[in-house]
Amino acid sequence: MRVTKRTNIAVRVLMYCATHDGRLVTKYEIATRCNASENHLAQVINQLAQLGYLRTQRGRNGGVALARPAGEICIGSVFRALEAPVPIAECFADADNTCPLVAGCRLRIALNDAVETFFAHLDDITLEALVCNNPALEALLAPAGCRG
Repeated sequence: MRVTKRTNIAVRVLMYCATHDGRLVTKYEIATRCNASENHLAQVINQLAQLGYLRTQRGRNGGVALARPAGEICIGSVFRALEAPVPIAECFADADNTCPLVAGCRLRIALNDAVETFFAHLDDITLEALVCNNPALEALLAPAGCRG
């Protein structure tokens, strides 16, 4: 399974917010530290806010922050919310499926089981587990002027 760019950036955003807990962070900060365009980030941040992972504040002193504690954010749920709408193979797509083997294909069942196993493994991982006691990550996500 290949993780989409949107999900990859979403997890970077969540990790950045978790390492800067207690304050609002800006799209510019995240874009700079996480190597993503502000335009793409805006879409990802909007989706994460709609899903209840982030809270946003507009205006001069605005920014984004986690909407709940990092220990309550399940990475499996994040991946499901962002990846589940993307078909893993053509036969999973409702509209564009032209595969004539769907009715008798066991590979489809095996792929579905594999995807569920992938998500289930991520269900055991919280955002907190990814960022807590991780000085290497903290150094990478520190503001530019604070990097060692």
